[in-house]
Amino acid sequence: MNKTKQGSIAQKRGAKLRSGAHSNSNLFRTFLQQRTKALVSSQRDRDQKKRDYRSLWINRINAIIRRINNNKEKIYYSYSKFINNLYKNQSLLNRKILAQIARLKGNSLSMITNDII
Repeated sequence: MNKTKQGSIAQKRGAKLRSGAHSNSNLFRTFLQQRTKALVSSQRDRDQKKRDYRSLWINRINAIIRRINNNKEKIYYSYSKFINNLYKNQSLLNRKILAQIARLKGNSLSMITNDII
């Protein structure tokens, strides 16, 4: 029995799927495996990016709070106490905004800490 060719609609669907593929683009199974792995990697890296930015914001806020502590005498104010007091005072500032304030205007963050203490 002769081998039949794939229909024109199926050929167009395969071409559309493989349009972004580089190597092994003619091997459909390996292409699907590569595409699945790429999608998993991109999702994982997007999640990692969120964690990295959050830790960067926390480090920036913590650095400013420590600098404020060095200027004051016998008062130690930690990052955790600062965040806790922010929540107690129902402040609408999140870590991202606080980190931007700390980076651009450190004095403004010291005024915020003075209000919260």
